[in-house]
Amino acid sequence: MITKEENERLTRVGPGTPGGELLRRYWYPVAAIDDLEDASTKFVRVLGEDLVLFKDKSGNVGLIQDHCAHRGASLVYGRVEERGISCAYHGWLYDTAGNCLETPAEPADSRFYLTVKVKAYPVEAMGGLLWAYFGPLPAPVLPRYDMIEQAKVVHVQEFPCYNANWVQLVENTIDGAHIYVLHQETLKQTGTVTNTTRGLLDDLKEFSYWECPFGIMRHQELIDGYIEDDPVVFPNTLRRMNQLVIAVPIDDTHTAKWDIFVADESRGAVNEHSDGSAGDVIEHYVLHHEETELPPDALHPYPRHRMDRLRLQDFMAVETQGPISPRADWRLGSSDRGIALFWSILAREVGKVEDGEDPIGVIRDPAQAILDTNFDGARDLAGRATWPDGELVYPKREAAAVR
Repeated sequence: MITKEENERLTRVGPGTPGGELLRRYWYPVAAIDDLEDASTKFVRVLGEDLVLFKDKSGNVGLIQDHCAHRGASLVYGRVEERGISCAYHGWLYDTAGNCLETPAEPADSRFYLTVKVKAYPVEAMGGLLWAYFGPLPAPVLPRYDMIEQAKVVHVQEFPCYNANWVQLVENTIDGAHIYVLHQETLKQTGTVTNTTRGLLDDLKEFSYWECPFGIMRHQELIDGYIEDDPVVFPNTLRRMNQLVIAVPIDDTHTAKWDIFVADESRGAVNEHSDGSAGDVIEHYVLHHEETELPPDALHPYPRHRMDRLRLQDFMAVETQGPISPRADWRLGSSDRGIALFWSILAREVGKVEDGEDPIGVIRDPAQAILDTNFDGARDLAGRATWPDGELVYPKREAAAVR
């Protein structure tokens, strides 16, 4: 069981916290690439830090602290210039590395700007998203997933905010048993619900978990012989068939989630522009929090979670545990082996960071940048080339098994 003290130690994400220092060793998606096409800046909050993402007029993308070093005005309202972003208040200009280049109200011969620098983080593009690294330099290599290298990214989903700690989202993606109960009405698969208490659990022969070099492997086998292995890349990413599910800690009690979907071009999948012409446009769908709840009414004066879509069912399960789930009160069963394994790895890796070591999954060698999650085998399970509505589509039962 997890004690209250252990829960606090591992779930807090702010600077200087044990859990936060671990999380700062990894890269996180912070925006879709198209977020900077129509707007010059975007506010970003990650790991308890307020930041501004911008692209200067030279095409360079930066992620720096939101508050100007001068007197704290927000840089989200800044003016994007050729060399960086200029604070709207007094014109202090910063480049993508956080260096102050100008302090216009100072005397012409002043060198004061050379003494000013704001916090800045490296940014790279991959899979239709912009990723940032928040830890000590030198930054590790941004891992490139085999599915992104081998197929075409066609769709990204952004869930800007769950009102819950990041660990609850990861636990939900690891947990296989809930799929057959919580999602029994919304799963698009063959199978009959004969008992709503058990849902589709009678279709399940085995769920097992084991640690692998980059995290956890989740293995499921159904009674009809269907087999699926889903890797969970530590600390926060699930690769299931043609989908990546990534939890991004906003702060201690809020989490963003990004889903990346790819299509296998060998199956005839083609990206299209909105006018129907062929192109490389990646669809970007944003699910706002108000869409996850029903409006209050006379019988329910407080908003209640919708349960008519698979994704919204997950919102209910994750958020109703509370901002940070009180795990000391839990009663875990044998079906929670994956959760227990995740917590043991999380505690171990926090300890490694405290000892000055790189945690699991941090890549330093560019030659090892492509992460092998066996997508080549998993693509045989995908019943469709892409899932534009974002709902989980169960693969056809005649698909080849993956071991």
